[in-house]
Amino acid sequence: MARVLVVEDDQFVRSALIRHLKHASHVVRSVGTALEALREVAQYGFDVVILDLGLPDLDGAEALKMLRGITDVPVIIATARDNENEIVRLLNDGADDYLVKPFSVEHLSARMAAVLRRSQGGANGGGGQGTVTERVLRVGGLAIDPLRRQAELDGTLLDLTRREFDLLAFLAGRPGVVVARKELLAEVWQQAYGDDQTIDVHLSWLRRKLGETAARPRYLHTIRGVGVKLEAPQQARP
Repeated sequence: MARVLVVEDDQFVRSALIRHLKHASHVVRSVGTALEALREVAQYGFDVVILDLGLPDLDGAEALKMLRGITDVPVIIATARDNENEIVRLLNDGADDYLVKPFSVEHLSARMAAVLRRSQGGANGGGGQGTVTERVLRVGGLAIDPLRRQAELDGTLLDLTRREFDLLAFLAGRPGVVVARKELLAEVWQQAYGDDQTIDVHLSWLRRKLGETAARPRYLHTIRGVGVKLEAPQQARP
């Protein structure tokens, strides 16, 4: 059971989502505007937000940025827009996942389950991954504390989103090992399938915060056609 906020101004779609979510035993609240959504999130604790983009008072993309200013609750975008550039921008701005309308309730359920597993795993120490969360992971000048969910680079605290932290921590637990994209989707995103674009977006955003680029990597190295590895810069090694 999860506490879900549905932000949708189309009454028909909204009613259908509420009915489905309640049938799946979730606790649901719903609003039709961005400002109402911000008030709800500030007042109540939610496990996931389903956010429409075509809201009457404020574009959902702007609402997402405002939500990220006050909470790290997982946000699934529900949109009729399928423009790739916009989807990339939404992921950059903090969306955890997106669904293009029309979508089936089964598809929504699967995406929600994946997002919730990842979110709850981070909060609870990941269940079977407890041995990883008991120590600080160090790779060169990086120090990642999975228990406190904090990461530092050369002593400076990094401002990471939940997904960026999960990605960095997962790679830091396997320093120097090339991790396949399929494994990243399964372990970090909790998805058996997905678009490589999602990984690329988060890697790009993470690289910026590490002060590097794909062309001039320091820590994050993409091995074309194989995967990604996190490795200390040469000068940081003994």
